[in-house]
Amino acid sequence: MDKLKNKVAVITGGNSGIGFGIAEAFRNEGATGAITGRNQSTLDRSVEALGEGFISIRGDVTNQDDLENIFQKTADAFGKIDVLVVNAGGVVDGIPLGAISDVTEEGYDRYMDLNLKSAYFTVQKSLPYLNDGASVILIGSSAAHRAAPGMAIYSAAKAAVISLAKGLSLDLLARNIRVNTLSPGSIDTPVFGKLVPEEHLEQVKQTWIDLIPVGKQGLPSDIGKAAVFLASDDSAFIVGTEILSDGGMTNISLMK
Repeated sequence: MDKLKNKVAVITGGNSGIGFGIAEAFRNEGATGAITGRNQSTLDRSVEALGEGFISIRGDVTNQDDLENIFQKTADAFGKIDVLVVNAGGVVDGIPLGAISDVTEEGYDRYMDLNLKSAYFTVQKSLPYLNDGASVILIGSSAAHRAAPGMAIYSAAKAAVISLAKGLSLDLLARNIRVNTLSPGSIDTPVFGKLVPEEHLEQVKQTWIDLIPVGKQGLPSDIGKAAVFLASDDSAFIVGTEILSDGGMTNISLMK
């Protein structure tokens, strides 16, 4: 259990859901480092659960000063960074997803800022603090590969993230920094509670399960294990690519 021994990691949005699942998996493999998020109480609970070796840093990834602070504080505590997981993103609080006829310019900008622009500048701001040979993992989504009602903006942003990994890998070849995308499918996290009324929650989850060839939703720990692979030397020959962790939902059709 030491694939990440002596490695320093930063996981944005590591205080809940998929991000926390990744942080737990990293801790179990010997990593130390920082988790970030905007909610201090959630950060406090999560860093306590992770135990010694991890710190929490409150910050908004859409704010350039906050990004600088995240990496400076991590470097002050642990030295240079070996693994960066660009996980923060998803649903914008107070701005529901919707069809093109319903989306405002502000809504469009907010979704792109959170899910694409922040990913680009998180990597950019990390560069002075990353070790040569570091692994950068962008969290994409299986939504990039298939249309769903009201998801056009989010899906487009995540498709761009997948492309971004290729271009950034090329930019960073001279430093041997690998950039890859890890794209989850339907993962059982609290995000469903933000999207679906409580009385419909189980029905919606079952709808997703019916689409997944393996017959179940994924767990944050499933994404954590895949992230460990991309963070470790086991994936040293994998650059600029995407790993889909979606139970086969994208590439296998269930004929009924």
